[in-house]
Amino acid sequence: MAERGPVKVDIPIGLSTASVYPQNTEAAFQYASELGFDGVELMVWGEQVSQDIDHVHYLSDRYAMPVLSVHAPCLLISQRVWGRDPIAKLARSVTAAQELGASTVVVHPPFRWQRRYVKQFSTLVAELEADSGVAVAVENMFPMRADRVFGKYEEAAQRMQRRGGPGVNVSAFGTSIDPTDDGFAHYTLDLSHTATAGVDALALFERMGSNLNHLHLTDGVGAAVDEHLVPGDGNQPCVEVCRRLAESDFAGGVVLEVTTGSARTKPERSEILARSLAFAREHLART
Repeated sequence: MAERGPVKVDIPIGLSTASVYPQNTEAAFQYASELGFDGVELMVWGEQVSQDIDHVHYLSDRYAMPVLSVHAPCLLISQRVWGRDPIAKLARSVTAAQELGASTVVVHPPFRWQRRYVKQFSTLVAELEADSGVAVAVENMFPMRADRVFGKYEEAAQRMQRRGGPGVNVSAFGTSIDPTDDGFAHYTLDLSHTATAGVDALALFERMGSNLNHLHLTDGVGAAVDEHLVPGDGNQPCVEVCRRLAESDFAGGVVLEVTTGSARTKPERSEILARSLAFAREHLART
């Protein structure tokens, strides 16, 4: 009788709590439970509940939804969440992940004005991982494009497509928007950010290689702003990335981070999230 190879476990699919904005963190747990997600990614930002790890633990138990990952408060709008020291905030995010049983912390590269953080970032990430056992997965980002201040949404995407890149732009980050330029043990690949940055998502996927730990499954068409479309609604290689993960030994997580702000009712938001989850289930399925 022929021997079988090792059976690959299903890739867990989570819902980012940011995906239900302007609804709150508890609503995200509720949607995740009702729609059949495997867990959630906690976005720590201005909403008080997202900062209260004891209450998040309560929500996780109440809705039987594990926290798969924690997104550190590193957005411009969360500069004062958990204080102003980005080094302390990242360390607190790792502690939160430990307390919630999450295996991954997602973090953006430091902003250029965070000079001490920029200098210490690589060392800090490595030390936190070594001390905690939590993967600190650095996410690819995008530059601030000049064409975001003029023209229409569709025109910005068309201009970038014609010129083969984002055009005039400036990075707000003190390290590369491509974390593989600096080198880390773990990466997060975001497919909306690749669209806005005008980079080849599959090439970045290949550069991340076995260090790819986390995927933000979303989409974009290359507009001047971060779009976070439902996967399949843009022009990023979402299907190809998912299939490559499914066929590999990838042992990380996939989180749907999509915009649902256009939804006026709960059924409308549920439909968007359900469609996103169906896409993920189909293309991440392992035989």
